[in-house]
Amino acid sequence: MAAANEKQWREFWQRLDARGDATPLWGELHAAYTEPWRAYHNLDHIGHCLSEFGNTRQFADDPIAVEAAIWFHDVIYDTHQKDNEERSATFASTALAKAGTPEDFCRHVHMLILATKHQSQPPSKDARLLTDIDLSILGQGPERYAEFEQQIRSEYAWVTDKDFAAGRSSVLSSFLRRAQIFNSATFVQRYEEPARVNLAWAIKQLAA
Repeated sequence: MAAANEKQWREFWQRLDARGDATPLWGELHAAYTEPWRAYHNLDHIGHCLSEFGNTRQFADDPIAVEAAIWFHDVIYDTHQKDNEERSATFASTALAKAGTPEDFCRHVHMLILATKHQSQPPSKDARLLTDIDLSILGQGPERYAEFEQQIRSEYAWVTDKDFAAGRSSVLSSFLRRAQIFNSATFVQRYEEPARVNLAWAIKQLAA
């Protein structure tokens, strides 16, 4: 999957009808998403999310807000911290306000990014779509999914094998316990079954 790039960002900036030059904020995003220790939460992930959104954009109530949330949802990512989504949401709403977007739009994007904590039922149609996009990696082919798990392990390289296995198994099991992992019909149809197979495989690997 192609990494998100500056051309895509500039095209989004135009759709957003934002004020000012897109270059400085792109510089901040690029610097964040190319931090050397990021193995998964990088521009490849944003590119994958944008690709998934390109196929499902018609299901969004506010597609520009969903697209904004995709760009910003992992801008702050530190595996030592537990408030990455909150900090990313604040970064986004502050940046968008400076770009002249309306206050209610900034609040909407802020809420969407918080939904990517994946700890509760998404509160809106757009949040359900965004969280499905963010979780679509779970339903990829076995090789890509195995690579994803290796990338996550790399990002938590500072955690012992025992502690990582326990924590990661807990997270993955929480998705398996859901009646449905995905919310939108198109994601359920495409990814629900392979995601469950992948998650069961990963949990078994961690137990070993």
